[in-house]
Amino acid sequence: MIRVLFFSMFLFLTSLTLAQEIKDGKVSKGIVCKTAVVDGDTIPLIELPASQIDDYVHVMSPIEKWYWDRLVYNVKAVYPYAKLAGIKFREFDAILRSTKSEAEKKKVLKIAEKDLKARFENQLKNLTITQGKILLKLIDRETGNGNYDMIKELRGTFMAFFWQNIGRLFGYNLKARYDPLGDDHQVATVVYMIDNGLI
Repeated sequence: MIRVLFFSMFLFLTSLTLAQEIKDGKVSKGIVCKTAVVDGDTIPLIELPASQIDDYVHVMSPIEKWYWDRLVYNVKAVYPYAKLAGIKFREFDAILRSTKSEAEKKKVLKIAEKDLKARFENQLKNLTITQGKILLKLIDRETGNGNYDMIKELRGTFMAFFWQNIGRLFGYNLKARYDPLGDDHQVATVVYMIDNGLI
């Protein structure tokens, strides 16, 4: 008796299931989509439109809020310098690539260094150590080159070694790279918010 009950229940449930009806080679019900077969299973492939997540701040404790506000302040203070550094680096890189001799390169570099010192030396001297560290990371972001590698390329190995050791005395590491998915994810978030006018 129990077997008959289970069998009749099975027939009843299978008659309720919905499936695609194919009439004359056309699907009359359901959705047609791309599929992929993975380990014998057919999986539908549906492309979703790109979406942007703007929920960027979780509920913070007062201490977290204070650290976040300091980070925003520091990034806003140095981000314009980093953008300008990226522009200047590309300009001077194009000029250096067009020069023919080593003496001409040195002359261009001296003029560039003198110009940059005259325009920005006093402003950059007033940065805090934290702002300096953020500036180094953002310069790496804007130029795509590590700070140590840029100094080595432009000024030579000895000067890169010299400035790396001086930087170490103040807590800087010129070899550290910008890592938006790791250590620098909060800096990357602030930069994204600045770029999109959210702060």
